[in-house]
Amino acid sequence: MRKKSVASEAREIQTAMEMIHLGARLQLLESETSLSRERLIKLYKELKGVSPPKGMLPFSEDWFLTWQPNIHSSIFADIYSYLTAHAECRGIEAIIKSYKLYLEHCEVAEMEPVLSLTRAWTLVRFFEGKMLKTASCGQCSGHFVVHAHDLTHRFVCGLCNVPSRAGKTSKPRTLTYTAMAA
Repeated sequence: MRKKSVASEAREIQTAMEMIHLGARLQLLESETSLSRERLIKLYKELKGVSPPKGMLPFSEDWFLTWQPNIHSSIFADIYSYLTAHAECRGIEAIIKSYKLYLEHCEVAEMEPVLSLTRAWTLVRFFEGKMLKTASCGQCSGHFVVHAHDLTHRFVCGLCNVPSRAGKTSKPRTLTYTAMAA
């Protein structure tokens, strides 16, 4: 067994802290650092003031293909692809930097972020596992997340061909109902 240096352990703690601040789940922290589960839980409690949430990580690639998550996943995927190609960024560092840029994009565009850090990490894993890829839209030429084995010869994205129920929530009905009751 190799002896761990204090400097490398400090880097891992710093990375774990950054991931916790960005909302990473415990399983993601365990996967990307060599810190013990006990230390990660203690660090999480120290930073967030509560125990880490329990439960399974997202495991279906289909979530990334529904209308709104697909748009947000595609934004993140394009940022990640650019950083790994041009900024010599790899691994969790590339995911963290890409996710921060995605959050900045959402803020500037006044959009509510849909993608969590854990889902962004899962998306990268699905790309690496060749379960998902990006395809170019035949109308706008944007790159969007699709199943790796889908036929994409005449692909049209969800922005150029918006589904009829896209973006509709129960809020307008509540407002209409309230207005009618008054």
